[in-house]
Amino acid sequence: MPDIPVAKYALSMENLLKTYHAGEFDVPVLKGINLHVNRGEFLGIMGSSGSGKSTLLNILGLLDKPTGGTYLLDGQRVETMDDAMLTELRNIKIGFIFQAFNLFPHLTVEENIEVPMVYAGVAKKIRKKIARENAERVKLAHRLDHRPTQLSGGEMQRVAIARSLVNKPTFLLADEPTGNLDEKTGDEIMELFHELHRQGVTIVMVTHNPTYEQHYDRVIYLRNGQVGKEIDVKNGKITEFEVKQ
Repeated sequence: MPDIPVAKYALSMENLLKTYHAGEFDVPVLKGINLHVNRGEFLGIMGSSGSGKSTLLNILGLLDKPTGGTYLLDGQRVETMDDAMLTELRNIKIGFIFQAFNLFPHLTVEENIEVPMVYAGVAKKIRKKIARENAERVKLAHRLDHRPTQLSGGEMQRVAIARSLVNKPTFLLADEPTGNLDEKTGDEIMELFHELHRQGVTIVMVTHNPTYEQHYDRVIYLRNGQVGKEIDVKNGKITEFEVKQ
């Protein structure tokens, strides 16, 4: 069997559009997003309320479909896939980390980490091995039998991060992952993201917190449904783009 070529980008969007229909009116929200994320990159996406950040997040996570343009995830065009294909791809290719943790309260730490592998049909023995390896990776091996109510906020977010890693996704999609944490715990979680980044994990983090700007390799600022500014943090370069009304 021939080798499948590795796509140049972890994900890529060209002229991405999203318009919602409200009665007789069209409401454009994303107005031509061009975004390319390199493998192993730590990208921040920021923007004020109404900039299109949440809509872009939903499309990045395959929870919504664009109205126009293209979205390539690991080299696969996804904007034309049906819901069943998107669900399967979402579970395998994207590791989700949410502000609210989204853990199952009746499951143990180990069982919560296993959830994506259950959906992927991974055998129980292998699930347990991978779950324990990733619990160790986020320094929670001593909490495997605990339930979420027995954990601190920082520990719950570590469980969510471990869970996001188990299927070796193309990228992690983090939505305000420190939003429910105090400053000290938030800093600890950001350091964990940096540790994963150093290991080569691709991370896309959506946040409103401008103090995190220096944490990323690159930051995209959305304005009026368009990319208004790009900051190349590593090279100290700022690029402003014309934003059409």
